[in-house]
Amino acid sequence: MAAPSEGWRFQCGIGLIILMAASWALVPLASMAGATGATIATLVGVLFISNKVLLIAAIAVMGKSGFQQLKAQLHKHVKSFMAWPAEVGVVRHRVGVALFCIPVVAAFLDHHLDMFAPQLAPYKLQLRLLGDVLLVASLFMLGANFWEKLRALFIRTAKVATP
Repeated sequence: MAAPSEGWRFQCGIGLIILMAASWALVPLASMAGATGATIATLVGVLFISNKVLLIAAIAVMGKSGFQQLKAQLHKHVKSFMAWPAEVGVVRHRVGVALFCIPVVAAFLDHHLDMFAPQLAPYKLQLRLLGDVLLVASLFMLGANFWEKLRALFIRTAKVATP
């Protein structure tokens, strides 16, 4: 018996999942075409519901074994992508610390943004979201040892051990 990934059902299921993801490109296209806000909101609602239906259809087409194989392949790919060494190099550490400090400093200066750069005031939400993304990215950039150091901040009896 052939593996599920070799059959036409698995390929059709992958096609449905790709269609599910690609359908979201209709939202910016509708916006660029000059659609009204109500039309775009309706489109988003239709896409939200249709994506759930397409996901169920993809699972039904692939079958349980095909869907489990897809999940295993995705998990393997993500795990290999996230398998960074616990010890980080000098450059990676410095970049991680910079990424960690930039949003913290930006949060302190956020209240003074209107005085120094009034043209950025309408973009405060986007700048704050960017800061959050940088902060989370810095935690991954700094590696597993940094997670332990961060965890130790909240343990009263933690001791510092420098090599």
